[in-house]
Amino acid sequence: MNYFIIIRGPLGSGKSTISEKLAENLDAKLIAIDEVLENLKLDKVDEKEGCIPAINFIKASESVLPEVKKTLQNGKIVIFDACFYHKEVIEHLIQNLPFSYHIFTLKAPLELCIKRDSERNKTHGEGAAWAVHSLVSRFDYGKNIDVTGSIQDALKDILSDLPKPKN
Repeated sequence: MNYFIIIRGPLGSGKSTISEKLAENLDAKLIAIDEVLENLKLDKVDEKEGCIPAINFIKASESVLPEVKKTLQNGKIVIFDACFYHKEVIEHLIQNLPFSYHIFTLKAPLELCIKRDSERNKTHGEGAAWAVHSLVSRFDYGKNIDVTGSIQDALKDILSDLPKPKN
């Protein structure tokens, strides 16, 4: 059963934690787009746009597409973890990966995202949390997942929406 999953949401919403647990649960390959951006030195905020430009995310996606296609062709699930605040980046992945997909938008109030960010080892700060929350909240894509409760509840909600493995 090969498909890909996009986990999107604001900074501090639990994307990485949920994506990691989901990858363990599904024996899936996890692609953290923020790490790809950083490794390729594409994680620079454009001052005019006030965010990382969509073209940088697309370049980061392009760099992993060959590996992702091979992984999907081999029957393994792939999970993309990122804020995905540019709709065209999501659409670029969908157009370039001829496989089934599931998209989840994690929903949490700004105050909770700021609190969770402040509890991390590597914080991004209140300003970044506010900016990314605002960008991600411009549109919903896929199924909305309430992440104000436990990570386990959010994980259960996502898993209930995915195809059941064939035994």
